[in-house]
Amino acid sequence: MTSEVSNLFYMARQPRPFLDRAEGIYMYDQSGKRYIDGSSGAMVSNIGHSNPNVLAAMKAQMDKSTFGYRLHFRTEASEFLATKAASMMPEGLDRVFFVSGGSEAVESAIKLARQYAITQGQASRWKVISRFPSYHGCTLGALALTGYDPLARPFDPMMRDMPKIAAPTCYLDRDNLSDEARGLKYADLLREEIIAQGPESVLAFIMEPIGGASTGALVAPDSYYARIREICDEFGILLIYDEVMTGVGRTGAFIAADHWGIVPDIVAMSKGFAAGYAPLGAVVAKASMVEALLDAGGFLHGYTYAGNPLACSAGLAVLQEVERLGLVSNAANMGDILKGRLTDLMERYPFIGDVRGKGLLLAFELVSDRETMTPLPKELNAYLTLVELAYERGLIIYSRRTRGGVEGDHFLVCPPLIITPEQIEEIMAILIDSLDAFARLNNLPVNGS
Repeated sequence: MTSEVSNLFYMARQPRPFLDRAEGIYMYDQSGKRYIDGSSGAMVSNIGHSNPNVLAAMKAQMDKSTFGYRLHFRTEASEFLATKAASMMPEGLDRVFFVSGGSEAVESAIKLARQYAITQGQASRWKVISRFPSYHGCTLGALALTGYDPLARPFDPMMRDMPKIAAPTCYLDRDNLSDEARGLKYADLLREEIIAQGPESVLAFIMEPIGGASTGALVAPDSYYARIREICDEFGILLIYDEVMTGVGRTGAFIAADHWGIVPDIVAMSKGFAAGYAPLGAVVAKASMVEALLDAGGFLHGYTYAGNPLACSAGLAVLQEVERLGLVSNAANMGDILKGRLTDLMERYPFIGDVRGKGLLLAFELVSDRETMTPLPKELNAYLTLVELAYERGLIIYSRRTRGGVEGDHFLVCPPLIITPEQIEEIMAILIDSLDAFARLNNLPVNGS
């Protein structure tokens, strides 16, 4: 086992206290210690913890039924949630298939794409191009799309790896191109790869519109998104947006595609879709695609808990709370404040090389040299150490390694969308204290101290 894989297990080996209760953005262990949920768990708890309206909706459903198999019964909870979710999506995306989590959503999306191609007489299409780095899930199908070596490489013999193009890591480029030109440069890598693979064999392109754990809230130049859509249309390739992390208001739009006016062919969602109140996710697709499958005999796919009424009652209540509380706009507004405060840290800490993201999907990256963006020595395990220092001080943040999982250190700061300016300052106070401790531990410079 490689040291990188071992480090992933290192995180799980750290003794954690028992969780006692959680409310809003705060969590408490059984000793009474309070933690700020500065990462919404794994970017899940979009509406915060213990929302009374969601709990009441779940209790009402529990009093009626907790399970009804979808082949035996329709349920009001799943029907109402599907209608509500479709109404919040871009026009044309109006068919919903429920799953229990993000990996299931991605698996379902690529199987839907494949079966649709067969109905169109295009059985030669099976390759799904993705990006490196990227993360699309831990099941073998989703892992084949994932560009994160420590998680994927041990399972190479068990899966068919899919072709990949470079993620648009423009912040690392040292060239004279404009942002627009850089966006087009990275997008055109998709066109080159389609041609290299043979267009008749390529089924789809899947992308995180804003990077998740593998790239740390990576946002491409605006020109990238429209060009990717054009390329997919040119070759008849399906465009799949993995909005598992970005969906349901996290980035300051209901789904991140809305920022650029892009309508993907398929969208995968989870995490914030039920916001941690129940295991739930969804695949949303165009009606024409779904009708083609139904005409051919139906979707050859399913899960026992797909459309579970208890999970769907939670999901519906979450979407209603997102609207009632104005959380999409709050994510945008609070995200601007938090991003500004994180950017301010660059003056104090020369080893912060970049701050990026949209809304409340934000990250900062640590480096040895800001000019060259050379990573910190990987032996420092900075991505683990800073998380532990913050946790000890009562702040939960989320980290991974930026450069394909092998080196580089980024930290996601993604609190629940209910956060206030005062609570942002609470986060920043603990984060500064943690960064100061990290600098002392590793003899790194701090300006003004």
